[in-house]
Amino acid sequence: MNLTLRQGEELVSSLMDSLPKNLTCEVVIAPPLTHIHFLVNQVSGTPIQPAAQNCHHAASGAFTGEVSVEMLKSAGATYCITGHSERRQLFHETNDFIRLKVDSILKGDLIPIFCCGEPLEVRDKGEQNSFVLKQLEESIFHLDESSFLKLVIAYEPIWAIGTGVTASPEQAQEMHAFIREAIRSKYGQAVSQAIQILYGGSIKADNALSLFTKPDVDGGLVGGASLESKGFLAIIEAACG
Repeated sequence: MNLTLRQGEELVSSLMDSLPKNLTCEVVIAPPLTHIHFLVNQVSGTPIQPAAQNCHHAASGAFTGEVSVEMLKSAGATYCITGHSERRQLFHETNDFIRLKVDSILKGDLIPIFCCGEPLEVRDKGEQNSFVLKQLEESIFHLDESSFLKLVIAYEPIWAIGTGVTASPEQAQEMHAFIREAIRSKYGQAVSQAIQILYGGSIKADNALSLFTKPDVDGGLVGGASLESKGFLAIIEAACG
């Protein structure tokens, strides 16, 4: 929840002015809901794809303040984030509730960016693997193979979000490898290798490359560092290699 419409326009304009001409990676921007339609027009004809930060699973109804997947699609969004740690923690969204959102996003022909990750107390107990596995099992492992292949997964170590603390590249790789192995056990080797698993946890220009060079880290879900074009561009350049 950052930036006015004009500030967002200026940020994206600055980013587009400096983007490499031939990008070798995907760039997705998820602005506040009020900005999506404007962003869609602004990035038309560029490699940048627009995303929503959230949705409701229902198609319509008495859900004041919420937005449906159909509404997002009509505004031009191509992706939708779900399961973000802040939605889980601040708005008490459960694995089952997120499962409904995943199904709705897929039914609406948008691409879900499914977030998972453990809080500090779970990490301190050494229970992060079982915690994240439960998130996967209860929210996305019900999908058939063709639907599952449409997902993007983002691992968020909650203890490293907004704290300035970043998981080490080795910690990130360890969890990404665990998630990929869980997918392999459920769906097979080909699917596990095809799925993009992003890292999201205080990713910045000065640590992006060390994270992205790990074999199971396919990119980043960037938070505060995306609010300044120079730093965001450096992260994009690190992802594109």
